[in-house]
Amino acid sequence: MSRAALLVLADGRFPAGGHAHSGGAEAAVRAGRIRDARDLAAFCRGRLHTTGLTSAALAAAAAGGLDPLELDEAADARTPSAALRATGRRLGRQLMRAARATWPSRELDALAAARPRGAHQPVVLGLTARSAGLAPEDAAHCAAYETISGPATAAVRLLSLDPFDATAVLARLAPELDRVAERAALAAGEGIDALPAASAPLLDIMAETHAAWPVRLFAS
Repeated sequence: MSRAALLVLADGRFPAGGHAHSGGAEAAVRAGRIRDARDLAAFCRGRLHTTGLTSAALAAAAAGGLDPLELDEAADARTPSAALRATGRRLGRQLMRAARATWPSRELDALAAARPRGAHQPVVLGLTARSAGLAPEDAAHCAAYETISGPATAAVRLLSLDPFDATAVLARLAPELDRVAERAALAAGEGIDALPAASAPLLDIMAETHAAWPVRLFAS
C-alpha cells in the first residue's frame, strides 16, 4: 500500500473535475447561509456528517471489493435530488477518465463499460483507491475530505474569504473527519445493507434551485 498514492488521489489538482463544483456552497452563499469562516465551518461540519458519511461509506465499500454496480444503485437510492444524482455521475465520469489513465485496472474498465454515462463519484473513487492499492479506510478519508474541501475552496472565490481562514476550517474539522472515515469503513465492512444513508434535505433543495439558475459560477 502506498500512502503517496493517497496524497495523489486526494490532491485538489488531481484532474477529476471537482474544481468546477462548490458542493452546495454557491447556493448557500446566495441564500445568506455562508457569510464568513464561522458559517463555513458549520456548513462543512453538517455536510461531513451527512453527505460526507454516506459518500465515505460507498467509497470504502467499493475499495473493499463490494460489487460496484450494486453500490452505484445504492448511491442512487441515497441521493433523492435529481440534480445531485446528475452531478454525482458527471463527477464520476470525469474521475473515471483520470483514474484509468493513472491507475489502469480491469475493474475500472468494467465499470466504465457498464456505466458509460458515469457511475456515482464515490463508487468510482473507491474503485480508484482499490486500483491504487489503497485500503477501504483510505478511500473513506479521501471521500470525506472531498465533501468539505470543495465548499471551503469555493468559499474563497465566492466570498473573497481569506484562504488561511478556509484552510483553518478544514484543519479544525480533521478529528471529526477521522471519526467519520472510521465509521464509514466499519459500516462498509458489514455489507451494502449496512451502509449509512445520512441525508441533508436542505442541501437537496438548494441543489435543485442552483441547477435552475441561468448564470452561476460553479456547476453545482
